[in-house]
Amino acid sequence: MGDGSRAKVTGILQAAAFFLLLGFSTAGAADAAEIKVLSSSALNAVITELTPQFERATGHRLSVQYGASAVLKKRIDAGETPDIAILTPALIDELIKQGKCASDVHTDIARSGVGVAVRAGAPKPDIGTVEAFKKALRDARSIGYTNPALGGLSGVYIGGLLERLGMAAELKSKTVLTSNAPHVLAEAVVKGDIELGLIQISEIVPEPGLQLVGPLPPELQNFSVFTAGVLAAGKEPEAGRALIKFLASPDALKVIKAKGMEPG
Repeated sequence: MGDGSRAKVTGILQAAAFFLLLGFSTAGAADAAEIKVLSSSALNAVITELTPQFERATGHRLSVQYGASAVLKKRIDAGETPDIAILTPALIDELIKQGKCASDVHTDIARSGVGVAVRAGAPKPDIGTVEAFKKALRDARSIGYTNPALGGLSGVYIGGLLERLGMAAELKSKTVLTSNAPHVLAEAVVKGDIELGLIQISEIVPEPGLQLVGPLPPELQNFSVFTAGVLAAGKEPEAGRALIKFLASPDALKVIKAKGMEPG
């Protein structure tokens, strides 16, 4: 074959490869979906960091709204139809029983314990034992947690814990209850409105203005598990399943651990 023929064949092959690649790209763009997610606020930092990686790998786009699991469940009960929900296991189970979530997907993504936060650079009190933790609460100028009436997991737990410890009335005058919207409690600690913040560790570690004093003493600790389910009425169930699979991948687990959580 002469040089001219070789050049012609090479040109044809290059053109074929280009149009084949274009075809795959076009198909990928056509298959791209917007995945609507309702997720517990505890996973905010994890999903925010993982979103660009997932979107680059799949072409899909994420639209995520965060809140307390109980509040998000009420939104679904009222007719909202995300593609996936990441809530507590019990709430996902309830959605499955109601026929609102697919029965074949019940994936634990991560779990988080409750910790104590102070402003970055502030002294860290001793909270290593139950008695030390109680003393730290008494000595603090102010303490804060999310309002239990709003349904946030850590707020409900801390409110009940202080009652069980017999300290709720004693600490009431210096207790600040915040909304459970992302970053609200953290911002109050950073500004100095709250000296000790009691919240999910996963909502302390990613905040640059906070430092983690430590987890609650083992005898007082409570772990919240966050489970993903696929909504039966969602528009993008397969894309939602791909996201759940991604959130359980080794790459995602690294981020989960880095944000102060443990694999589900």
